Amino acid sequence: MISIQIFDDEMREIVDSEPSSIHVGGNFQFTEGPVWMEAGQCLLFSDIPMNIIYRWSPEEDVREWRNPSHHANGNTTDQEGRLITCEHGSRRLTRTEKNGSVTVLADLYQGKQLNSPNDVIVKRDHTIWFTDPPYGIRADMVEQTANHVFRLDPVTSELIVVADDFSRPNGLCFSPDEQLLYIGDSDTEIHHVRRFRVQADLSLQEEGVFAVIHPGVPDGMRVDQAGRLYCSAGDGIQIFRSDGALLGKILTPQTASNCTFGSVSGTTDLFITATNSVWGIALNIFRA
Repeated sequence: MISIQIFDDEMREIVDSEPSSIHVGGNFQFTEGPVWMEAGQCLLFSDIPMNIIYRWSPEEDVREWRNPSHHANGNTTDQEGRLITCEHGSRRLTRTEKNGSVTVLADLYQGKQLNSPNDVIVKRDHTIWFTDPPYGIRADMVEQTANHVFRLDPVTSELIVVADDFSRPNGLCFSPDEQLLYIGDSDTEIHHVRRFRVQADLSLQEEGVFAVIHPGVPDGMRVDQAGRLYCSAGDGIQIFRSDGALLGKILTPQTASNCTFGSVSGTTDLFITATNSVWGIALNIFRA
């Protein structure tokens, strides 16, 4: 079951101490990449080892949506509501078009195959930002010289490296005004989230370590409209104010891998992928 740990009164503004929650599903192998699809009013999420993207809605429950998924990992949507997917297995970034066809957005950098695209976000200017650690491949398969964070230009399709000094770049998200970018490093010896200021030319200026995540490592993350960071961790979702203060935790029965906001029956929830399960939890911050 889901439970709440409160360290600051601001946490009570976000979620009740005994919140309403739903168990979307269980008995998966390893869930990741939750994304709320506004057009279909449904949740999509990946099961990486099972090579499946699942679809859930209150009316239809859980069903297979894409099989095989090329071991899809992180997912997001662009401004047109199209699904952008990090294909862990095929080592590429793809977009699912409105007609269901799949377009490869990136699979090479400087003529060499990407490592294993992990998580992805889309900026309001349509640029696509994603991390590329080597989790999905053997050491002898690595062709890149570093584990990059990339920006994809939507017009030229050019890949630009925005950071190359991460050990294991993983989850990432923008602040509400997109002036700040948070990126997690899931190296077990580092396990922290760094924050960067986005410059006018879309380069990044380092602001340092924002938070050290323990237990576990940072994985997927989101930011709410107040600029609070929701970061997955070994014990669930840890919520930080924009000044770095840990406000509280949404504790999950198993290690959390990612989260996303989504609306069900008029109430907005935080959906959490946690090892072999997916949960939904009602939040106060979206209620009138």
